[in-house]
Amino acid sequence: MVWLDRLWATLSLALLTLMFGPLERAFAARRQRFFRRGFGTDLLFFLGQYLLWSSLVLTALTHLHGALADVTPLAWRAEVARWPALAQGLFAVVIGDVCVYWFHRWQHHNAILWRFHGVHHTAERLDWLAAHREHPIDGLMTQTAVNLPVLLLGIPPDALAALAAFRGVWAIFIHSNVRLNLGPLELLLGAPALHHWHHARDRFAGNYANLSPLMDVLFGTWQRPPREPEAVGLTEPWPQTWLGLLVHPFRRRSG
Repeated sequence: MVWLDRLWATLSLALLTLMFGPLERAFAARRQRFFRRGFGTDLLFFLGQYLLWSSLVLTALTHLHGALADVTPLAWRAEVARWPALAQGLFAVVIGDVCVYWFHRWQHHNAILWRFHGVHHTAERLDWLAAHREHPIDGLMTQTAVNLPVLLLGIPPDALAALAAFRGVWAIFIHSNVRLNLGPLELLLGAPALHHWHHARDRFAGNYANLSPLMDVLFGTWQRPPREPEAVGLTEPWPQTWLGLLVHPFRRRSG
């Protein structure tokens, strides 16, 4: 129902503001205003995600779950089904993280994929709201990569609901304007200090991990400078409006 989507979007916006607003003021990585440049664009992406795209992505993943049912050998699916729920969840997280790491790395090196993923990197100020600057097609592709083990092995998506919720909040946290020393947890789950460098103006700066930076350590793309990047965003000109960014991937390229 439309009114439920609106209620969910309103409550989520209020809750995330209450959660991250004080955190960003107390532990700011860099000084910036709350209503900083790009705030309106990111707010529209937030609303689009909660009111439109999230339900469409969920519907698409549900159809994929059924369509891929016969792709994987039945014996594999039966074996995984016998595992305890915790084992299924851990397996899905680890394999999903490997899949999305390589897909994310590919997005930065493939011109067509970059047209969509580059939208996320146009943010010139990072905070919790900027995490939502994502083209819906990019979001669908990323969620497909993250959930590939679930889709192929028939792991019940509802068994991973709590994990998916944590992953969503953590993804917002690593974009937030926060500088905190998380100790060993940083290498296991990531931190803003790592992900901010992924958003540095060098498109190939590394730190491609979606959840665990151990992926970057393992595949040689991890970096942890002791400071914040001088600037984030892109060097080439991209639109900075919501509609402009939605349309930009489909525009004809000169040359």
